[in-house]
Parts: sequence; structure tokens; C-alpha cells
Amino acid sequence: WPHREARICVVTDGERILGLGDLGADGMGIPVGKLALYTACAGIHPTQCLPVTIDVGTDNEALLADPLYIGTRRRRLRGPEYDALIEEFVIAAGRVFPGLVIQLEDFGNRNAFRLLQTYRERACVFDDDIQGTGAVACAGVLGALRITGQRLAGQRILFLGAGEAGIGIATTIVAAMIDAGVAPAAARRACWFVDTQGLLTAARAAIPPQKQPFAHEHAPLATLEQAVEALRPTVLIGSSGQPGLFTEDVVRAMARHNARPVIFALSNPTSKAECTAEQAYAWSEGRAVFASGSPFAPVTHAGVTRVPGQCNNAYIFPGVGLGLVASRARRVTDAMFLAAAKCLAAQVGEDDLALGRVYPPLARIREVSLLIAREVAEIAWNSGLAERERPADPLADIRAQMYTPQYPVYA
Repeated sequence: WPHREARICVVTDGERILGLGDLGADGMGIPVGKLALYTACAGIHPTQCLPVTIDVGTDNEALLADPLYIGTRRRRLRGPEYDALIEEFVIAAGRVFPGLVIQLEDFGNRNAFRLLQTYRERACVFDDDIQGTGAVACAGVLGALRITGQRLAGQRILFLGAGEAGIGIATTIVAAMIDAGVAPAAARRACWFVDTQGLLTAARAAIPPQKQPFAHEHAPLATLEQAVEALRPTVLIGSSGQPGLFTEDVVRAMARHNARPVIFALSNPTSKAECTAEQAYAWSEGRAVFASGSPFAPVTHAGVTRVPGQCNNAYIFPGVGLGLVASRARRVTDAMFLAAAKCLAAQVGEDDLALGRVYPPLARIREVSLLIAREVAEIAWNSGLAERERPADPLADIRAQMYTPQYPVYA
């Protein structure tokens, strides 16, 4: 790599490219694109950005049969050999680029949780699909509660989809509830999941470790609509990757049980959203507080125009990365992502809330990233996790580190 001052690496093995699945080596656009957002949204200099795809093959039959496929033409490496390769990468990256921040991106469920747990105490590592998504969605829920006038402690959240995104969101919301004074067991019991097998309950056999905290005692339920009727959630969050699962009956049930139902259809791209913004507003008589993973245009219902919020990880990971780089943090903690979520939620103005928007405009993203970076860096400094001493004015110091491209002006 020609640049010796790399500070942030985004790495994938291309197995679970959002909305597209297993792309193998063709997933390289993801690290490149994410790092472009680090530069655009948080001012990380391009020469400090290191994109990596670890080519372990692909199980995508179309790619294996494609003579123009650029990657290793073999089925995916699994087991001890895979783990040894990841280990070699993490060690080598840390040796070549001391203090490197490593962002795991679009790994499959079978590896993502495991790799995060393996390396989070050994290197400055985080998983954007788990922790970044968790923080940005938690911020959206906090913003939505400013519209509904309710407290987080009184919410019951139902998730459709129990993959990296859903578990990450629930984990962050539980942390936020605990931070607000809710007992840990009660906070976990406020989060329920419906996956491909129906309602996740404690009676289910062979529950993966990441799902176990959210497997509660309850009679089995087969469908999302049954779960909405039985549990009466105040917040419905979709991260299923399947379009149209927030049906009219589901949305109307949410509206029947809540004066202002909070409905987040977060699956990407737009074609895979659990419902559209127009459907959420129409089926709830305009009462839904809606956010989505992909952008939707403003919707006018009954003469009132509402602006859907976009739950975009770009609100979180660039600022978190900037804070880690600015402080030279040795580790990434869950407290940093909770602080990022609370900071983001605080940036939503009253004018935004009046339009039904639960996130600040993306036009403010560099300012938002700067404020998040300060919160993250402060945690690193206060926790003894920073290699760099705390400056007298952290905000000014971090702002001074942000790269702004200056192009020559020709007469």
C-alpha cells in the first residue's frame, strides 16, 4: 500500500453485501465507498484510508461461472483455515500500520458476531453492521420519542429480522435503557424478535448466542401480525431484507394500539423496504413516525407533508472513526456507540421533528460527525484507552484534523 500513514481500514470478505448477498471479491466497492464517506462526512484524509477485501472465494454460482469474475474461483473457505487467515490479516495490519482502526463490514452472520468478539479486546476493531447500525437506529428511536412525547423506559420494541442489524440495534437500545435507569433484565425483555421461525422464544431449540438474551418466555407465534397483536409493541423495526412484510394489516394493528406508532422499515435497498413511507402514513391515518434505510421522498397525507428520516450509518461510523483517530484509541467500546447515538439524537432540531424527521439533514453531516468524534474521543481519554494526550480544546483540535479538499481556481 503506497501510503504509510493509514489510520482507518474498512475490510470485508464480500459474503453479505447489503441487499446483494455474496459478491466475493466483487464486494471491493464496499470498503472503497465506506472510506469515501469517511473523507466526505468526517474529513479523514484519503491517504489515511485503507480498503481491503479478503478473497476467500464465493458461494455465488453466477460468479463462479462468470469468466470475467475477478476473484478466486472456488467455494468459500470455512473453519480453521478461514480463522487463521483473518488472524494473519489483523496481526499484519497492526504491525504495518500501528494504531490502525479496523472496521468490519458486510461479513456473513456466521462470522460477523464471532470476529467482533474475538478481536474487540485485541485491536481497535468494530463492526459497522452491528454497532454502527445499532447506534443510528437507537438515535432514531430517541428522536421519535421526542415526537411521541414518551420515555424510552416505557417502550416495547418488536424486531422483524434477527441478523446483525436487528441484534445490534436491540443491544444498543438495551444499553440506552440501562443508561436511563431500567434494570438490565427488564431492558432486554422490552425487545422481542420475529425471525424466519416466528416469534423468538426461550422454548426454541439451538438458539445462537447473539439471540439468547432476547429469547423470552411466551407462547409460540407464527407471524408478525400475531406478534403485533399479542405484544402490542410501541416500536416496530424491520431489518429482514425482505420487501413488503409490514403489510397493511400489520401497520393498522400498530396504529390501533398506539396513538403515534413508530415504524422503521430499515432494509436496503429501497426495493427491499418492509413498507414504503407512503404506505406507513396512509395505513396509520398519518400518525406513524417513520424512518427507512433508503431515502424516500416527502409524503403529503391529508394535507400534511411529512419528511421520512433515513436511518443511514453514515451518521455514525465516520464520526466514531474520527474520534478514534483523533485520540489514537487502542480499543472501541460499546459506550462509544451509545454516546454517538445520544449525540446524534440531540442534533435533531424542533423544525426537523415538526416535519416528522428523526435525523438531522445530511447537509449537516460534517458538523454532526465532529460532535460525535468529540464524544468518542472523550470516552477514550477518560477510560485510559487513548495513546494521545487530551488537548485543551478537544473540539477545536479535532476540527483542525479534518481534511477539507481545496481545489485550485483557474481564471
